[in-house]
Amino acid sequence: MPINTLAMATLFQQQLDKQMLEGATSGWMEANAGQVKYSGGSEVKIPKMTMDGLANYDRDKGYTQGGVTLAYETKTMTQDRNRKFQLDRIDVDESNFIATAANVTTEFQRLNVIPEVDAYRYSKLAALAAGASHKMEYTPAATDILAKLLADISTVQDAVGESEPLVIMMSIPTATVLAQSDKIEKILDTTQFTQGSIQTKVRSIDGTPILRIPSARMKTAYVFNDGTTAGQAAGGFAPASGAVDVNWIISPRRAPIAISKTDTMKIFDPSTNQNADAWLIEYRKFHDLWVADNQLAAVWVNQKPAS
Repeated sequence: MPINTLAMATLFQQQLDKQMLEGATSGWMEANAGQVKYSGGSEVKIPKMTMDGLANYDRDKGYTQGGVTLAYETKTMTQDRNRKFQLDRIDVDESNFIATAANVTTEFQRLNVIPEVDAYRYSKLAALAAGASHKMEYTPAATDILAKLLADISTVQDAVGESEPLVIMMSIPTATVLAQSDKIEKILDTTQFTQGSIQTKVRSIDGTPILRIPSARMKTAYVFNDGTTAGQAAGGFAPASGAVDVNWIISPRRAPIAISKTDTMKIFDPSTNQNADAWLIEYRKFHDLWVADNQLAAVWVNQKPAS
């Protein structure tokens, strides 16, 4: 029976979107896109609400009229990335193509896509915070790292209040230094952190979860190779010249709005593929991240000093 490549591509796309949400260390940011309008392509519409504050009550005239405006701001996903792969008909017959294609796409996303999306999100959060003058420079040391971290948490809480759920995104080397602090065990606890359908236990400070992020994804800036220019043919990403290590980023959980779409995955059988006697898999990923203006005041980055 011939394979329905359209149905298979749709199924793979759904599975990859789920893998992206649950596999990326930044996947929790996508939950904030619930009110974002997306109908395909690279554009999204983000709701933005503005309203007047309180006014004095007039005992003769009564209530003072106020205004509420709900508008949608159009944003364009700047990260439009892709790759295509060919699997020779001789190497992959029709009976085992589904298993092989599923393995190729999931491994490609796990090894290449997820780390790149994470790196882009953290570097953009760091850049947004630095652009708002919410940046601290510090070289982690066990003697004072706890005091530095608590001071940054206090700064964020002072902006949004203690009831606002926060998230600490910390590089693994920095988390290792934190664990060596002689006072950390007295205040470090364990909390439940939900990302997609996955629930994990992570360390926390006063209920604020600490997410441990591989240091390769925690730089201030990256170059995302175009895949065609000399020196960039292998694709992927690398730290930009002058990039420094990010120690941690502290943000309200609802602040980062992340969109990630596998839009669209295509599969062509060898009879349809005009370039080779092979199965052709085309993968395209749109993604980006934004922070609403009224949330940016509570996003702070702590990074190493520039050398």
